[in-house]
Amino acid sequence: MRFDLAARYGEERLPRYTSYPTAPHFSPAIGGHTYAGWLAGLAAGASASLYLHVPFCREMCWYCGCHTQIVRRDELIAAYQRTMRREIVQVADTISHRMKVEHIHFGGGTPTIMAPEAFAELMALMRQAFSVLPAAEIAVEIDPRTLTADMVEAMQLSGVNRASLGVQSFDPVVQRAINRVQSFERTASVVDMLRRAGITGINFDLIYGLPHQTVASCLDTVRRALALAPDRFSVFGYAHVPDFKKHQRMIDDAVLPDGPARHDQACAIANVLKEAGYVQIGLDHFARPDDSMAVALKEGTLRRNFQGYTTDRGNVLLGFGASAIGHLPQGYVQNEAQIGAYAQSINAGHLATAKGYGLTDDDRLRADIIERIMCEFSADLGDICARHGAEPGVMLKSASRLKPLISDGVVRLDGARLAVARDSRFLVRSVAAAFDAHLDPGKQLHSRAV
Repeated sequence: MRFDLAARYGEERLPRYTSYPTAPHFSPAIGGHTYAGWLAGLAAGASASLYLHVPFCREMCWYCGCHTQIVRRDELIAAYQRTMRREIVQVADTISHRMKVEHIHFGGGTPTIMAPEAFAELMALMRQAFSVLPAAEIAVEIDPRTLTADMVEAMQLSGVNRASLGVQSFDPVVQRAINRVQSFERTASVVDMLRRAGITGINFDLIYGLPHQTVASCLDTVRRALALAPDRFSVFGYAHVPDFKKHQRMIDDAVLPDGPARHDQACAIANVLKEAGYVQIGLDHFARPDDSMAVALKEGTLRRNFQGYTTDRGNVLLGFGASAIGHLPQGYVQNEAQIGAYAQSINAGHLATAKGYGLTDDDRLRADIIERIMCEFSADLGDICARHGAEPGVMLKSASRLKPLISDGVVRLDGARLAVARDSRFLVRSVAAAFDAHLDPGKQLHSRAV
């Protein structure tokens, strides 16, 4: 634990590097016509992952950084689901072959806000439009407070095999401060429901750095969560960006932990999880040693995308729904964020692409370096550069932000092999940022490094 480094680097605003370049660099110059061309050019042997974004919740959690809106009328959700069905057909028809699918992820918002029959219809359509492999991972993000037995049955019948439950904190003081009151008993009941339905892949999402949060409350939350024995934990630092997410103004800045306190909370949670036998994976994930994610880390095949760390080895991600992001070999695309604009495009028979980014050879090289750093805390620049026809010495010269990190002992450089010091791994985003040619330190677009 290096408190001096936490103080020196912790306040800097940096991306989480779930993509490179990151979303703020997407341009409206990439539209539906470009996306259609990219889809038509996909290789016949390629496999894809599907991401479906459902941007609705019953009430707003004040910490939320997602694209979502509060909805009371189920008719709006049903209309959105019909639009997504049209988009799935449009995208599938644009691809010259029936693509294999190895991963499906429902995100939000609250995906389980859909009617159970609508969810089942979406899953059936995807199996019709794409070749969903028998061993495909099908994951759904869940708000335990609103999950019903009927939805669990629909998920079971649709082949869902992984559920990601939002927990955040079991501290009632913290829960009231973030407008998300969720009892331990309710969470335990949902876990039991899912397991009885055969949905045994269970993830918990925890957050540190929340208002009124302390090391003690973090430890109480993680120990109670361990009693429910999930396979994986995601442990995120709260990103307070009230200029971009207006509802975060409901959170009083004065009761937010500072950088060193956030660091203490993250370390305390990590230590308890590792003592319980979980393997730390990258920046913010933990998994049981026999979990596929821990195996991927051991085998050097761990990847990173918009859902965080993943076992997905494919290079095609098709995004559906308002604000959804896709990743193809040619670059990134993002749909219209506003639900009305998204629906208008799709219902008129057009792809809803609002912006994107066409990758250059330099982007692909830097993306590979950054991904290895984020996944493994190290990168063999010689090997990566050789695969891209580049010189590691030239790449190192361009990474001027690396020099102070080396001087401070955060990074060790052995020839062209870079490694993040074990006691400095909490600064992995700072190391990755050294290879980010697009980063503008003057813009406060991201969360704090610690």
